[in-house]
Amino acid sequence: MAAAPDPARPRFPDSDVEQDPGAAAQKLTVAMEQKPDDAEYYCQRAYAHILLQNYCDAVADAKKSLELNPNNATAFLRKGISEYHIKNYASALESFKEGQKLDNVDTFTIWIKRCEETLNTGSQTEMTTGQQTQPSKVKYDWYQTESQVIVTLMIKNAQKDDITVQFSEKELNAFVRLPSGEDYNLKLVLLHSIVPEQSTFKVLSTKIEIKMKKPEAIRWEKLEGKGDSPKLKQYTSDSKHLYPSSSHYTRNWDKLVVEIKEEEKNEKLEGDAALNKLFQQIYSDGTDEVKRAMNKSFMESGGTVLSTNWSDVGKRKVDVNPPDDMEWKKF
Repeated sequence: MAAAPDPARPRFPDSDVEQDPGAAAQKLTVAMEQKPDDAEYYCQRAYAHILLQNYCDAVADAKKSLELNPNNATAFLRKGISEYHIKNYASALESFKEGQKLDNVDTFTIWIKRCEETLNTGSQTEMTTGQQTQPSKVKYDWYQTESQVIVTLMIKNAQKDDITVQFSEKELNAFVRLPSGEDYNLKLVLLHSIVPEQSTFKVLSTKIEIKMKKPEAIRWEKLEGKGDSPKLKQYTSDSKHLYPSSSHYTRNWDKLVVEIKEEEKNEKLEGDAALNKLFQQIYSDGTDEVKRAMNKSFMESGGTVLSTNWSDVGKRKVDVNPPDDMEWKKF
């Protein structure tokens, strides 16, 4: 006879994690202090990290969940998705194949096919070029407000799925797959501490904007360094909005912002680029429920469905739904 469930054991279903992944991750961390060997807790916190785009943390939690319970197909799925987003395609493919052995559902088949296509494309590119090309030089600048430090990467037409930004207390790490197919990495050791949980990034057609939350309103004299200075200046707003920059000159950011917005406004996109820009705009301007709906529908359907209706997709599993002119086949 199976043991009765422990009524005192907190549970964290997918719906709770999707509603507020940040709060769910914190609650799961507290619960794991009481039950450090609970495989389900690690698996659910991995899901929260995926929704928060903390993919490296998600991989670590999924691995721990599988150490505690090697027969959890969901943990393999979440490990694979996280590895895919940090561009570790070979490991992601292996995770999806292992998960498929435990639960042969369409979701695994879709992700396996996607990994194989990505790996095959990469191999063909390497054979054609004969050598790995160096990434193009990417310019970046920074400025600050009373509450945030903002780093701007001057990269046009980057796709959000090709970007991973990791925040720690005194470090910023950004990985970008450029439209040219090259990989770009920006790693900064910051002058002062930030609040990782309240730091975000936004993708626009002409740039990537990374906003790091300050724990207190102090003025940063520079972006990188050890930050050992005992005399920290309190932030005072500058009427001309002239902020420290990584360049060797002072830049009028008000003028730059106006120029970038005008460039974005006048930019004309077609085909997939226009559609991707539309999806990015919907996600950027959407409510938390819209963002949860888009994340959940895209993940569960293997990228074949993108819904903004949380009242619909929040109550069910989103099935695979290929276009009408295509036939889905299992491999």
